[in-house]
Amino acid sequence: MAHEIAMLKMENIILNQPQADREAVIRRCGRLLVNGGYVRERYIEGMVKRDNAFSTGIGNHIAIPHGEKEYKDAILATGLVVLAYPEGIDWHGTVVYLVIGIAARGDEHLDIMGNIVDHLETAEDVIKLVKSADQKAVYRILTGTDG
Repeated sequence: MAHEIAMLKMENIILNQPQADREAVIRRCGRLLVNGGYVRERYIEGMVKRDNAFSTGIGNHIAIPHGEKEYKDAILATGLVVLAYPEGIDWHGTVVYLVIGIAARGDEHLDIMGNIVDHLETAEDVIKLVKSADQKAVYRILTGTDG
């Protein structure tokens, strides 16, 4: 690929989403990753399979859907998409407010995962961020920059 794609684009931070079914949310994350040029279409199935096999909920009302290892070849570039659900959605019996879809070629996404751990330490932090509906704050927390 000749040009570098930003790992997280402001337009891929979508806030104030209405309640939805978990699988529909995963598929929406996958569609955003496809549309952003990060993955091929088949990666979406890998995301659904991965979450059905082992929940991608990581606690603190956050889920990080991503594809199974055998779908790695469908990743074109490391990328993230963010969907926020202020009313929460059911994720295998727990409530999730923040969904971060991930396609990772290497370890580039680990800094962002570290930022999630550092800045969203408690469930209250996550709820406050989601309810603030502040796209720039979400971007800043995940990337450590103002964009």
